[in-house]
Amino acid sequence: MSQAPLYALILGASSGFGKATALALAREGYHIVGVHLDRAATLPMVEELKAELLSHGVRVLFFNQNAADPACRRQVIETLKEEFARYPGATLRVLLHSLAFGTLLPFIAEPPQEVVTQKRLEMTLDVMANSLVYWTQDIVRERLMTRGGRILAMTSAGSERVIPMYGAVSAAKAALESYVRQLALELAPYGITANAIRAGVTNTPALRRIPGNDILIANAIARNPHHRLTTPDDVARIITLLVRPEADWINGSIIAADGGENVVDITWWKPSSQLS
Repeated sequence: MSQAPLYALILGASSGFGKATALALAREGYHIVGVHLDRAATLPMVEELKAELLSHGVRVLFFNQNAADPACRRQVIETLKEEFARYPGATLRVLLHSLAFGTLLPFIAEPPQEVVTQKRLEMTLDVMANSLVYWTQDIVRERLMTRGGRILAMTSAGSERVIPMYGAVSAAKAALESYVRQLALELAPYGITANAIRAGVTNTPALRRIPGNDILIANAIARNPHHRLTTPDDVARIITLLVRPEADWINGSIIAADGGENVVDITWWKPSSQLS
C-alpha cells in the first residue's frame, strides 16, 4: 500500500457491515473516520470498537451523529480537511455507505392510519439513498478523494424483491443502485469508481428490526448453497479486495456478496444429500 496516509469514511460504522469493514480496513493500515448514531445503551460497544481500531496503529475519528443531517456532513468534511492539512499526501480512498434506518410500515393497511406517511417515506429515501449523492458531492467538491478512490454502497436483494412492510426500504435500495450507476459514469473522469455490494441475508441489528426476520433467516439458510447466513466479515473481505488498485476496472456494478444465495430457487432446490 502507498506510504501516503489513506483514510476510509464509513457511514454506519458502529455495527454490522460498517463495523466489520472498519476493522478489516484498519488491519490494512487505513485510518478510519466513522459516522454512527448510537444511544447511551450501545455507546460502550462503540468505545470497544474504537479501542480495537486504535490497536492497529491507525487514527480513528468517530462522530455520533445522523449521517443524513447536512450539519453532520459539513462537520465531518471540515474535520477531514483539517486532518489532511496536517498530514501531507493524505487522501480519502474509501467512502462506504452502510446506513440502515427507514420505515417498515406498509403502503396499504387497515386501519388506514397504520400506513407509511409521506414524511416517513421521504425520510427513508433520504437516509438510505439520497445521502450517498450528497456525501459524494461534498467529498469530490473539496478534493478529498483523488484518483483510485472508491465509492461503495450496501444494497440488498430487496431492491428488486418485495416482502411485507419492506416497500419503503425496497424503493430506497433501488434508488441507491441507480445512483451508483450514475456516479460511476460521472466520476470516471476523476479516476473514482462507484459500486454497490448486494449482501446476502445477514444477522445484523437492521435485519432484526424487520418483522418476520426469522422467516427471512430460515429462507436464506435453505437457499444458500453453503446453508448459512452471510456474515459482516464475508462482506468486509470483499471490500478489502475492491479497494485494491487491481479493482480499478470494476465500476457501476452490483456485486453479489451472498455465497450464491440469490441465484437459487428454493421452490425446487434441495441439498445434494437429499437428491435421488
